[in-house]
Parts: sequence; C-alpha cells; structure tokens
Amino acid sequence: MDKTWRFINSGLCSASYNMALDEAIAASVRKGDSPPTLRLYAWDRPSVSLGCFQKTRDVNIEYCQNRDIPIVRRPTGGRAILHSKELTYSFSAKTDNELFSKGIFDSYKKISAALHLALSKIGLSAESRLIRENHQLSIANRQSKSPLCFQSASYGEITINKRKVVGSAQKRWSDGLLQQGSVPYSIEESEIQKIFRIQSPKDIKVAMAGLKDMIPDLNDKEFREIIKASFEKTFDIQFISALPSQEEAALALKLESEKYRAPEWNFRQ
Repeated sequence: MDKTWRFINSGLCSASYNMALDEAIAASVRKGDSPPTLRLYAWDRPSVSLGCFQKTRDVNIEYCQNRDIPIVRRPTGGRAILHSKELTYSFSAKTDNELFSKGIFDSYKKISAALHLALSKIGLSAESRLIRENHQLSIANRQSKSPLCFQSASYGEITINKRKVVGSAQKRWSDGLLQQGSVPYSIEESEIQKIFRIQSPKDIKVAMAGLKDMIPDLNDKEFREIIKASFEKTFDIQFISALPSQEEAALALKLESEKYRAPEWNFRQ
C-alpha cells in the first residue's frame, strides 16, 4: 500500500470552483493519476451548498439572490450548509485501497477518527456518531428532517456536548470516493435562520457550534496543520504538500463552467 499521500492547502475560492476542484481531484485519484488526497480550503464569500439530491425549495433562494449568496449543488449527498467562517475539507481515495474497500460506513468511521483526533489535539472532547440507523428509522428521519445539515448528526459525524461541529457527506463510485466536510469556526445564526427558514434561533443554538465558540483564539493555519498531522497518524501515512496538477486544474475549470455554474445542475430539483 502506498504510504505517501497528497495534501493540498487551498485559500479562498468561489463556491463553484471549490466544488469543481474537489470533483476534478476525485476523478484524478480514481484514475490512479494522483494518490489519496486531502484538500483543506475556505470560501471567498458566504455561500450555500446543497446536497446532490436535495430539493432546491429547502433554501430561500430569493433571500440568497438578494444578499448575493451563491448557491451550488455538491457532488456529495447530505443536506444544505451555509459556508462562511469555517474550514472545509475534501478527501479522495480509490476504493481498491484496502483502507477504504469495506464500504461507506467503514470509510466514514476512519475519516471521522482522523478529525476526532485533530479536535482532541486542540483540547476538545468530541464524540463521533457511530450508530447506524435501521431502515425504517432512516426513512422517518428523511421525511421529518430539517433541510439544514447541522441540525442532525449522521453516521461518522462529530458532536461536542450534543452540538454538531463537523458535518460530512460522501460520494462513492465503484472505483473511488469523495468525502466533503464542513468545520465551522463560528455560526451565522441570523443568516442561517433566514436562509433555511428556521423557526427559532434556539433551534440553531442547541444543534450546532463553532470551534471558536469554545476556543476563541483558534488559529486557522495551525489547525490545518493539526488536521494534516492527525490524518498522517490515523492512517500511518505521510503527506506531500502539493498544488493540483495541470490536468486537475483544467478539468476543474471545465466542470465549473459546464456544471457548477449551470442552473441545470444547481437548481435541477
């Protein structure tokens, strides 16, 4: 097994480019042109991402348009997120890699362990949800759930004092996976309430938390390094820092233009 993986430390990017680059990297990894890749990044302005199969009506589109808040549909599933003051990650790997060959829940569990370790290194006592819902309960939850990702914790996601601090979603192909996740630093309660039509701000406070609520002086640059080191420790690998390849960058621009900026993709449901 290859013990050298790739780490891409990105800056601020647009919503459409962030999604396009994640998919381009996953495509390269799946073909075997790139090793397993962890990418950390941020957003150039507050943006909403919808889960791949989510209904557009779950979001107040008119409010977002009036506030110049981009809406983009992710390649991964799950529910909507307002990305603002946060750190976002994506992780791509081939599923013939023995670490990730045992299915979606096993992969969630392993990636969650790396993130859990990172939180423990900054002094936080977190819990990972590792109980799988039965089929009937899962159906009931889908029918009643909020459109907002952070109002419930799914398998492999992380909470502190029952408040969600990491939201993740995974896309799995026969030959590879892409997992994307959001780690809020602070919670934009007023905006979230309006964008997702949440009845009471209390519903947000009890469901989710930002890391800077607990560690006000948390340093983004240092935390990125801690996450990198935690993945290395968890998977017994070494990261090589790199930029996206020329092929990945070109594919990302193509995907951004043809898919992630296109209403046919973003507002298809």
